[in-house]
Amino acid sequence: MNVRRRRISGIAVTAAAALGLGTLSACSGDSSAAGNTDKFDVVASFYPMAFLAEQIGGDHVNVTSLTEPGQEPHDLEISAKQRAQLEETDAALFLKGLQPSVDEAIAQSGAKTKIDATTLTSLEEHGNEVGGHEDEHTEEEHGHDHATEGGQDPHIWLDPVKYAEVAEGVGKAFEKADPDNAADYKKNTEALVGKLGELNTKFETGLKDTKTKVFITTHAAFGYLAERYGLTEEAISGLDPESEPSAARVKELAEMAEADGVSTVFYETLVSDRTAKTVAQDAHLKTDVLDPIEGITDKSRGDDYFQVMEANLKALQTAMGAK
Repeated sequence: MNVRRRRISGIAVTAAAALGLGTLSACSGDSSAAGNTDKFDVVASFYPMAFLAEQIGGDHVNVTSLTEPGQEPHDLEISAKQRAQLEETDAALFLKGLQPSVDEAIAQSGAKTKIDATTLTSLEEHGNEVGGHEDEHTEEEHGHDHATEGGQDPHIWLDPVKYAEVAEGVGKAFEKADPDNAADYKKNTEALVGKLGELNTKFETGLKDTKTKVFITTHAAFGYLAERYGLTEEAISGLDPESEPSAARVKELAEMAEADGVSTVFYETLVSDRTAKTVAQDAHLKTDVLDPIEGITDKSRGDDYFQVMEANLKALQTAMGAK
């Protein structure tokens, strides 16, 4: 996008200053064509950011993802080629705190517009337990304070309301960086926010009346979702999907599952299910997939964000005994 690049440069600086924007993640696009196309070039850090870019940008954008399909985004290390792509792109979209190597590369890059999704909504600190768990046994009986185990939780896309807030901010950033297509960006953003509103309603209705409000996951990716819909997420590990739980934590989860009528331990598609299945076996529970949607692969229960989120809703309804 060489012709337009000179004009966008000044606008991009204004957009970044006004919105506190950083880089965006992508779900498609040829990694060799991250810049210098005849479209508005966007480099996105991983799938949820790329999905926003594609939905909002439509035919006007060329989206490239730094994280390949099937790659665990937390483990991504930026290559020299990807650093070069960030120098050429018109916009970079990312979610600060999820991928340290991406944060560093974007901060050091000359990307013209940097969109940090965390500046477009509010973040909270989450630990192993998130939500309104009413049972006192969790902390008092075991002397286990979950709140000290967390940090700022970046998994905002799993809450449709927060994801919609990010979408609105990304749309405004695109409008400022590429004003020739601002009207289409605005229209596409409104359509996406509307669909996310419908998804939120489905979750509210589908999880309103369940036998239990507690669910167990491999790692603490669903804290925002739990808080949005009045649930409690109990994570085997913390925010790091690769961390191993202690023997005390495994015992605690088994006791909690029995007390709260939990039937299922959820695992995800991009991380080994070994720990989840071990905990489930020890506690005599079933296992199922609850997908954090960090990437779409052949194992995903759907072809895009909306399809996988609806599959997640069905899995939660089944596990929690929705009436």
